[in-house]
Amino acid sequence: MLKKDKQSSTSLPIYNSFFSILKETFEVKKRPFPWSKAINAGICGGFPIVFGLLINRLDLGLLGGMGTFAYLYNFNEPYAIRSKKIFFAALGLSCAVGLGTLVAPYPMLSAVMVGLIMAIATFIFGTLKLAGPAAIFFVLSFLMATGMPVDQSAAPLRFSIVFLSGCFSWVMSMKSCFFKRHNPEIKTLKGVYSCLAEFCETIGSENVNDVRQSTVNALSDAEDILLSGYISWKNSFLFNRLSLLNEQANSLFLEMLELSFDKNNKLPIGFSELIRQLSVGIESKDGEIIEVNQINKKEINKKYHKFLEIIYDAEAIINLPLENIGRSIKVSKPSLKMKLIKACDKDSIIFVNAVRSGIILTIASIISYKVGFSRAYWIPLSCTSAMMGATIIGTFHRAVQRTIGTFAGLILAIFILSLQPKGLLLIIISVLLTGITELFIVKNYALAVIFITPNALLIAETATNTHDFSYFATARVTDILVGVTIGLIGTYLMGHRSASSRLPGLMIKLIRSQARVLVRLSSDKIKDNNNDISWIKEKLQINLKNFKIAYTTALGEIPSNKEMLEIMWPAVFTLEHITYLLDKCCATGEYLNLSDKDLGQLLLVLESMATAIEQKQLIQPKNIPIIDVVPKLCKEINQLQEALSIEKIEAYS
Repeated sequence: MLKKDKQSSTSLPIYNSFFSILKETFEVKKRPFPWSKAINAGICGGFPIVFGLLINRLDLGLLGGMGTFAYLYNFNEPYAIRSKKIFFAALGLSCAVGLGTLVAPYPMLSAVMVGLIMAIATFIFGTLKLAGPAAIFFVLSFLMATGMPVDQSAAPLRFSIVFLSGCFSWVMSMKSCFFKRHNPEIKTLKGVYSCLAEFCETIGSENVNDVRQSTVNALSDAEDILLSGYISWKNSFLFNRLSLLNEQANSLFLEMLELSFDKNNKLPIGFSELIRQLSVGIESKDGEIIEVNQINKKEINKKYHKFLEIIYDAEAIINLPLENIGRSIKVSKPSLKMKLIKACDKDSIIFVNAVRSGIILTIASIISYKVGFSRAYWIPLSCTSAMMGATIIGTFHRAVQRTIGTFAGLILAIFILSLQPKGLLLIIISVLLTGITELFIVKNYALAVIFITPNALLIAETATNTHDFSYFATARVTDILVGVTIGLIGTYLMGHRSASSRLPGLMIKLIRSQARVLVRLSSDKIKDNNNDISWIKEKLQINLKNFKIAYTTALGEIPSNKEMLEIMWPAVFTLEHITYLLDKCCATGEYLNLSDKDLGQLLLVLESMATAIEQKQLIQPKNIPIIDVVPKLCKEINQLQEALSIEKIEAYS
């Protein structure tokens, strides 16, 4: 009896965990419907079909639909980067179709090529932090091309049709550039000031660390957005205003960070309202004047004077006529070469995930060809969809969502296909299905798959002129089940402990790169070698990104030591804050006037932590006295030692 009770108590957490995973799988996110994007996606999806009907070549119209997938890579990002991304997405989709046409007669070569496409696309999207559905539509285009009637001579025509449709998607994604050129940057910066206002309100409260972390993330995202939108030869006055406001946002955060170290300190009521007034003023037009509430400095403590100065400086920047701001701002953009080289490191989660995904997809393709499935491309496509999850848990979510969504979508597909749509009805149904898919993809992937499935079956059935849609539906179910199963098994076997095993090594790299930046900032030759400091700064940012990705991925592993990872969380966000502080020092390009003794003490503590993690020893904190030159950095390093001096963390590393 005792044994039975013990088993019951042991199985209960497992049951609760499984129920929690299922609940997350079918959670409908509280996000607004992207009506504009859905309408544009529908137009993109319907345009090539209309063109195909006009020239009496419906097959070419359906083929062109693959090029319009490029629009689905359109997200809230500066138009400077969006134009490049959509263009290369269109070019990539065209190349995938052309390549699929050429290798269609060779199944094993096709299997290897689809794995390469998956790996390369996953690597590029991860390394460059590009928003979008990553590899899935490139894989889809390649696989659909291999399933078309074999005709290698048709490769140039298919490439051209898809590319022209992709160019139409480029036009649709860029049309608003003429009306709201810097709208993505403005939207992002407004979000930063909203986060700063929330951080201001929570200083002195229990959840200040969580809000502080979300603010750092918002500042980091804004930095990335502005860097990607910067064009050295065509810089606008408005962009320069936004850059200056971003600098003020960072200054404001650093000032509030200093105030937040005193846990009993709570900022005066009304300070957060000042920041929100700035947030509203960011989108004001040239010539409009905003007025921030004035606070008499004599009525408040002196420690808040600098805070108010930053607020009123930001107000002055907003009210300054754009022509007076000028074009003199220069931005140092990170090296693309450095990003790609560092991402190829064996400890890079991005690189490991890309290679793993490519191998699994190749295996899925080989199985589909060897076993002799009809329409074999649906198996690797389902496998790809399942692997789009960022973690093992994410892969499980995608697999379940795709399976359930497909079953529901088949019911809708049978009804639509029974109508045998042609002409105008075919266009309307295609536009509606594409648009509705975009509406629900932000809510839950399973809901989106309900409309993706009939759309895919509609294209396949119409393209082949076969009306046995029950056959297509049955084959689709089988292929989905086989594909997601391969994706789940492969991801688990090859990566269930991949991220957590790399965490200690990536943490060591990050700490030592922080030490190198500190040494470089303390060199009196820093002003004569800005290229060197930029290079070291880029390495620091890349090491931080690899570490954060590994930590996030480890949270979704099976089995996952969530208790240990939660204990590590204070160390994770403290490491990010140290990197943030060093990054801001690099941005100013100013020499840190640290004495040899102070610098040596900082370096000793950082290296001691790295060595202890490397040798799996318990970290013995060495309290650093506050150094006037870098007071915030000293406080953060002391907090990092405290966070890492827990015995459980030492055992985990």
